[in-house]
Amino acid sequence: MNWKSFLLGAAFGAIGGYAAKEILNQKTTVSPEKVLAHVKKQFKQNGPISGSWIHMADEPYEKQQIKYRVYKGGISKNNNGLNEQFEFIADAQTGTIIDIQPLTSD
Repeated sequence: MNWKSFLLGAAFGAIGGYAAKEILNQKTTVSPEKVLAHVKKQFKQNGPISGSWIHMADEPYEKQQIKYRVYKGGISKNNNGLNEQFEFIADAQTGTIIDIQPLTSD
């Protein structure tokens, strides 16, 4: 066996392993569909929902001096004949709901 070939192969293996580790360690995001499904599941605990939507692109958001990448969306519920709408903000990395605001119609 040629030592040059062995060392060259070992070097490429080490570089490939390092590159794979870096790729796996990169921050990934949860799909918007999964985030919407999670939010809908949480809202359904308090009754049926009548509609929902989510922006498919994440965007920057800051709350109490903490910066996030978030998805924004909304949920509609029919509560005793009254249509209620809520806007939600969810962390794009974890899917965790950060904020929920009721929308009022004036």
